Amino acid sequence: MKDQIKKFLNEEQDPKAIEKITSKLNDLLMKNEEIGYIAVQKKPAITVLPDSIVMTNKRIIICQPKNLGITMSFTDFTWDQIEGTFVKENILGSEFSFTTKTDLTVSIDYIPKTQARKIFTFAKEQLDILKNGGSINENPVVVGTPPVYEVIEEIETEEVTSFAEIMPAISNVESFMENSVSSPEKPTNELTQDELFSKLQNYKKLLDNGLILQGEYDAFKKEILSLM
Repeated sequence: MKDQIKKFLNEEQDPKAIEKITSKLNDLLMKNEEIGYIAVQKKPAITVLPDSIVMTNKRIIICQPKNLGITMSFTDFTWDQIEGTFVKENILGSEFSFTTKTDLTVSIDYIPKTQARKIFTFAKEQLDILKNGGSINENPVVVGTPPVYEVIEEIETEEVTSFAEIMPAISNVESFMENSVSSPEKPTNELTQDELFSKLQNYKKLLDNGLILQGEYDAFKKEILSLM
């Protein structure tokens, strides 16, 4: 068996089908194009002429034998034409499908489940590279090699989008402080019911605007309620 096809026989692909496909693809591959994975159809009965899906770093190629295997039809779609990929696992194999940006849907059934998962993962990686503005032609992904991701720590911050958002809080504090300074504050136990209620409202405003802590407010509230 040729060494060049051994790397595509990890998930029980048909060796004869792989050999036939790779021999014909040698003349079809573009410059810097590399095959990443090949999935071969496997129907419940004997599959003499299986369809295959070839994933490269540039495109998806659908290979379909014709004329009793004498010829082969190739249909390709570059990654920038692909809108999305899908895998549906059935009792007997899986169905792999993808849609294009022109609303065309292509599907191949009876793909062994492991192979279907591999081509789905490969396609997802290529589309993610394209989506993030990378060049899918310069950095081919080899199935089975875990991708390296740069971990960036995100720190959540609170942003004030308008100065008007903090004005009510400032106004409330100023008003509360003016009232306290302009007239000598009575001891809490000498306040009327209305004054106690007004004082509790002022503390609530300070809490709502984040100027006092919940624990402080709870203490003030407990003291006032005990006198009402």
